[in-house]
Amino acid sequence: MPQTITRTSKDIVKEAMETVPEISAEEALSLVGSPDHVFVDLRDGTEQAKTGVIPGAVASSRGMMEFHIDPESPAHKPEFDQDKTYVFYCASGGRSALAAKVAREMGLSPVVSMAGGVGAWKKAGGRLE
Repeated sequence: MPQTITRTSKDIVKEAMETVPEISAEEALSLVGSPDHVFVDLRDGTEQAKTGVIPGAVASSRGMMEFHIDPESPAHKPEFDQDKTYVFYCASGGRSALAAKVAREMGLSPVVSMAGGVGAWKKAGGRLE
């Protein structure tokens, strides 16, 4: 018997975008290098290698993010133990909204999602390394 999917991925992303604060790529440009902000790249390693990452960003693929945030996890990353604002981004904004929602539910705060992801970042003149 086929599955009956009652919520689409589009529905779940829309819900996340409605609950997570979002900033534009233009706003994010001024935050690079800020001592009060941490950029978190949620794309997988092949995506990061292909296009580059925002300078200074922490790599935390969407599949590992919860383990990187959790201080009790062997995969914990100390970059998530700082009293800073976390700016999550991905390729186009969907994964970062989902991840930011979960990170907030885990207790990480403050967390924002960058609208439009790397695509918007490049359009705004943002540098990748």
